[in-house]
Amino acid sequence: MHAGIKVPAVTFKTRVRDEAVGGPNPFRWQDMTSDDYFANKRVILFSLPGAFTPTCSTYQLPGFEKMAAEFGDMGIDAIYCMSVNDSFVMNKWAESQNLENVSVIPDGSGEFTRKIGMLVAKDNLGFGDRSWRYAAIVNNGVIEAWFEEPGLEDNHGEDPYGVSSPENLMDHLKASKAEVA
Repeated sequence: MHAGIKVPAVTFKTRVRDEAVGGPNPFRWQDMTSDDYFANKRVILFSLPGAFTPTCSTYQLPGFEKMAAEFGDMGIDAIYCMSVNDSFVMNKWAESQNLENVSVIPDGSGEFTRKIGMLVAKDNLGFGDRSWRYAAIVNNGVIEAWFEEPGLEDNHGEDPYGVSSPENLMDHLKASKAEVA
């Protein structure tokens, strides 16, 4: 569905650690663009309904973190986790997950998620607008492969998970490598 499409051009409002700021909160604002994340590299992007939520924190994010070296062996340069959460929340979640291999992207306003067609209402859970769960392999800003959970709709009663799992992306990469060989 999305394969062959360029990722949306968006500016993300991020907070980065900067010791020069000093004090108890040594962070500064830094704008990052889609090109900063996706240009001239092959990456995995996965997006989920919210930081600190059960499926995201227990399975999906830890799975990508654990399999990062294996993904690197398959030609993946970086792994990004995106959510419609602000940078403060995403940074604290990354810290709580002890991330070393996966970087978080805060889509606080949901602009990227809306432009890629994955913004859904989660008012049934008190969340407001959030991302539908999906993953993609992105090569130099162009979607190479797309993995979307079934049932995309506002206020879905469930949170399907499987299609966008790290194991499923790894299976895809291995199958693609076997086809080329």
